Amino acid sequence: MGSVSPLIAVYEKLKQTDPNIEVLFVGSKNGPEKKAVESYNLKFQAISAGKLRRYFSWYNFTDPIRILFGFIQSFFIIIKFRPNVVMVAGSFVGVPVAWMAGILRRPLLIHQQDVITGLANKLMANFATKISISYEISAKDFFPGKTVLTGNPVRDEYYSCSQERGRQIFKLKSDRPVLLVLGGGTGSQKINEVLSQSLADILQFTQVIHLTGHGKQLDIQADGYQQFEFLTNDMTEALCAADMVVSRAGMSTLSELVILHKPTILIPLPGHQEYNAAYFQKNNAAFVMRQESLNKEIFVSSIKEFMFNQSNRENLSRNIAKMMDLNGAANVAKLLLDIAK
Repeated sequence: MGSVSPLIAVYEKLKQTDPNIEVLFVGSKNGPEKKAVESYNLKFQAISAGKLRRYFSWYNFTDPIRILFGFIQSFFIIIKFRPNVVMVAGSFVGVPVAWMAGILRRPLLIHQQDVITGLANKLMANFATKISISYEISAKDFFPGKTVLTGNPVRDEYYSCSQERGRQIFKLKSDRPVLLVLGGGTGSQKINEVLSQSLADILQFTQVIHLTGHGKQLDIQADGYQQFEFLTNDMTEALCAADMVVSRAGMSTLSELVILHKPTILIPLPGHQEYNAAYFQKNNAAFVMRQESLNKEIFVSSIKEFMFNQSNRENLSRNIAKMMDLNGAANVAKLLLDIAK
């Protein structure tokens, strides 16, 4: 869902600007985005998608065929829909759409969320009319004349959520702090394991909302502990309710935490998320724990340190709020409309 959230945020701003704007969302057949997109009354069309991996996988032999098929599907979608502009936010499902937009001479905006540029955006950059970036550090990876610093788009609901309402929705006690634990869109087995080992200790001083990921629910029931495989409509309220968040370091979630000024402990997924986490840590905007060294003792002591130290939490909250332009959705929407003219 990492590349879906900013697109929905931009869609909201476009509809505010012009309610008659027509939008088509193109996504993968088997991904989680279809349900989320259609909840916003957006038209959705699926194409075949593949991923170009820089490591050995048997899928490397079949995914090029899926990408080719997606390329052909993109041709017919663009010819039929006739968009004034195409936007892609970094996913591999967007690569054939972007390439076809370039071939058919449709204006193209690609958005770079993460600190480090992913392969998908590198493959699309030559076809782009403009490239929007969340952080200034990413500018070095793209053509200066095409690149615009916008911040990362975040949905409207995050600007107006209430901690009190969030606590009411999840039936949380008002006299005890709330810890939200996120393992990313598909969940994290490692985070789930260390939380299950640590839960008895953590529940002595906090309440816990835990997103396990699809099919990864824990066989645990305890007073003060709530677990969900996935949240869609109530995700905003879960983040608002939290006094502190433990999370992966995907940029969509990080951007929401920036808007909400939430003190955060990051456990990045090895790979590009480590660059996101390091950038936040360098700016004293988050505390980072490495997955390879994560254990019960480190996990519990780190959460205790921040839960019982208001000054440290306030420092993280103050610094994370400075990490990016808070008007990312409006900035990208305006850029889209400008290049669509």
